Parts: sequence; C-alpha cells; structure tokens
Amino acid sequence: MLKRIFATILAAVFLMSTVACTSLVEENPDEVTSQEVTEATTVATEATTAPTTVTTEATTATTAEPEPDIRTVTLLCAGDNLIHSSIYNQAHRRAKANGDEDGYDFDYVYEKIESYFEDVDIAILNQETIVTDELEPSDYPNFCSPGDLGRKMVDLGFNVISIGNNHVLDRGETGLISTLNYWKEQEGVICYGAYESEEDMNNIRTMEVNGITFAFLGYTEHTNGLYLPSDTDCWVIRITDANMDLIEEQVRYADSIADVVVVSVHYGTEVSNELSTLQKTFTPKLVEWGADLIIGTQAHTVETMEYIDKPDGGQAFVYYGLGNLVSAMADPLAMVGIIGKLEVTKNMDTGEITIENVKAIPIITQYGYNYSNIHIEPYATYTDDLLSSHGCSGFTQDTIDKVLSYIPEEYLSIE
Repeated sequence: MLKRIFATILAAVFLMSTVACTSLVEENPDEVTSQEVTEATTVATEATTAPTTVTTEATTATTAEPEPDIRTVTLLCAGDNLIHSSIYNQAHRRAKANGDEDGYDFDYVYEKIESYFEDVDIAILNQETIVTDELEPSDYPNFCSPGDLGRKMVDLGFNVISIGNNHVLDRGETGLISTLNYWKEQEGVICYGAYESEEDMNNIRTMEVNGITFAFLGYTEHTNGLYLPSDTDCWVIRITDANMDLIEEQVRYADSIADVVVVSVHYGTEVSNELSTLQKTFTPKLVEWGADLIIGTQAHTVETMEYIDKPDGGQAFVYYGLGNLVSAMADPLAMVGIIGKLEVTKNMDTGEITIENVKAIPIITQYGYNYSNIHIEPYATYTDDLLSSHGCSGFTQDTIDKVLSYIPEEYLSIE
C-alpha cells in the first residue's frame, strides 16, 4: 500500500516538472533561437572557409611567373700563334723520335694549357702563320707552318680560326689560297679574316651554340707591305679609310643576322703595352656598328681590356691585345700573354645578350738556351726555377709584373 502511494507521489512530481520546463521554453524563445543560430552560423562558416583556402592556393600556383629561359655559351680566345722554325723543327725531331719521319709532333708545346679548353663551346685562335700541307715550312719574315700544326690546334679545341693578320700574305696568293683550302678541310672549323672571292667575303661566318648565334669578322691593320695581285679574286680587308664603309656594312649586317658579333682585329703597336691611336679610335666605331666582342692581336704582348657601352643599352667587351699564344721572339715583353675566357648569356624571352665572368688568364712562353724546348707554361704554376732558366735575356719577375699591371684587377685570373 505504501509503495503505491509513493509511486503516485513520484508521478505527480515528474508531471509538474515537465509542465514547468515547457512553460520555461515558451517564456524565453529568443534565447534558445539565438544559440541555435550561432551554432549553425559557425558550422556554415567553417565549412565555407576550408574550400576557400584551397581554391586560393590553387590559383596562386597557376598564376606564378615562369622561370626565364637563360642560355649560356662559354668562349675562349687566344692570341698570336706565331710559329718560328725553332718551334716546328723541334716538333719534327719529336715526331722522328716516335717513328714518324715526315711528321711534326706539337704536343709538347701546348700540353700544359689543355685544361683551359674543358667545357668550352667556342675557342678562337689568331693563327699568325699560314698553315698548309702543300708548301714547305718557312720562318721569318715569310712564315709558313706545316699542316700538323693546324691539326694540333683543332685537336686542342680550337674551332674558330682567324687568319686576318699581317702575315697572311707571307707566301703570296698561292700561300693564301693554300691555307684557305687547308682550313676548309678541317671538319667543324670556321675560318675567317681572308677570303677566296668577294662572294666568299660576303658570306659572313656564323655558328649557333645553345640557341645563340655568333657571327665572325676579321680585319688587319696591314700586311707587312705585301699585296695581292691586281687581278686576284682573293680578299684581305685592311683597316683603311677606303675600306671603312665596307667594314661598317659588314658589321651592321652581321648584327642583323646574329645575336653576338665577334670581330677579330689585328692592330696596335708591336711589343708595346700601350694602346695606339687606331685602337682608341677604331674600336668604338665597331661597337657603334654592332660588335659585341672585339679580340685584339698584333702587339705580341698584353694590353688592357674593358667594357664599352653599346647604342642599344647593352655592353660590348674588348680585349685590346692578347699577346702571343706561343712564339720564339726574343723580346722579354713578348714572353707574357693571356688566354681570354668569358660567358655569353642570352635571355631567350627578351633577346637580351650579356657578356659575363670575363677572365684574363696569364701564360708564359718558356724556352731554354738557344730557343730549346719551347712550350707554354700557365703562370699559375710558374716557378722561380723556370724563370731563372729562361733563355730570353732580360726576362725577369719585374717584366712579368709590368705586363700583368695592364690587366684590370677584376679580370686577372691566375689559374
């Protein structure tokens, strides 16, 4: 009986509580509704925010600027390869010692500079003497070098040969035609600076490397008083007032067909580190007409170098005088030369050309008593013993220091 009474009382209390709760909800509807709205808004905001972030990231990745297409070509240039009889006779003796009775072995002369040609795309040489298999070798004043010399140059890494210099007519028209034919036979090699005809002269030599086109032109101050016959078809372009319009026309045309115009110029005062009047006046004209790189030879010793502003806003670079690559000259100043090395870059999107990382690497022509054992020594590994045993009278460390003082510090590279 008591259990029933207690259960009835509990039921009554539960009913009253339910009515009270219902009443409370009806009296405060705004408070509950506000809470529900807040919770719903928060959930909706979170759901919306997450995909918005993802969309933003995807859009950013899509619109990022692409990397520019920058191409680079490494270029090397060397000065006068002046082959006296002392050099080719020792090469002949070395070949005979190896069982080649008629050949010439020039490996010893150049072996210590082979490393400079690693990773080089274009290597330019001023071949000061004509090269041929058809004529007998000869010495100063009318030079002629055996064909094995040219093959060694190609093997070393030279693929561009300039022959527009004062010794190009040393063996007359016959010698010129012979050396032109010789270089045409060397696969993958460009030869310029002298030509077999007017048509050949107007056929500007070009080379494309890594999407960058190079054009090559060559001019000489004189040819030692030697001239071609009046009825010849051959051409050698001297730097004279009469030829100035022709030179300008060629440089401007080369600029229109190539990204980089390389002009080899044989000018300056022999065995002098100072610039001549012609070097000072002619060089800016070449830059004005479109030259990008000017390679100077003839002085047989080192001269200065610099950037020159171009009319289009870019900059050209000029080595006024590289000196000798090798020779058997007797003047102390002629023992020091340089190998030029630089990088040409092109922005393929804008077409902009720049010349960067310019180097002037010193080398020494080394020989002993009576011009024995002539070869090239890198200055980076040159020793006091080599200097003291040099066969050139008066060649001292002061001589080396004097010549190197003409190289601006930012370009001098002892390596």
